[in-house]
Amino acid sequence: MRKLSKSLLSAILLAVFVMPVTALAVDSAAVVDAKVDDAIANFGREVDGSEVFLGQAAGYLVFPRVIKVGIGIGGETGDGALRVNGKTAGYYRTSAGSFGLQLGAQAKSIVIAFMTKESLDKFINSSGWKVGVDGSVALIDLGAGKSIDSANIKDPVVGFIFGSKGLMYNLTLEGTKITKVERK
Repeated sequence: MRKLSKSLLSAILLAVFVMPVTALAVDSAAVVDAKVDDAIANFGREVDGSEVFLGQAAGYLVFPRVIKVGIGIGGETGDGALRVNGKTAGYYRTSAGSFGLQLGAQAKSIVIAFMTKESLDKFINSSGWKVGVDGSVALIDLGAGKSIDSANIKDPVVGFIFGSKGLMYNLTLEGTKITKVERK
């Protein structure tokens, strides 16, 4: 039984840290942009008011598919793009690790909106941005209505998790590291 547990843990660690990174690393800028466009369209279909809200943001990060896997030790990763004035301004990777009671796998999409130019500039000028350390992200729980009331959102950085699929429930961005990556 102990040998099976070690083998299972090794397989999960391989899946969490190696396979997603290598699979994502081959995506070209055009492929990432297409996936981001699809995620924004899905966000618009799932959340009323999202188009107006994103139009009010100074810029927004979109991670179309973030994969999380864990058994006790977990990790997540995904690639996306920063959009400013509707155009891609850079490519980024999100990653996080966690310890504790967890079992399963999940895929989700994330949008992080920078509502002020100051918060966007701070993000762009960072060498690596960690949620909760370099900036706080107010995670918006849309509830059953799934609509954004932008008049009530006063935070400089706002995050949305949507399109979750899988057997792991986790609505947090705390401790997530976002780093810039080059794409061609």
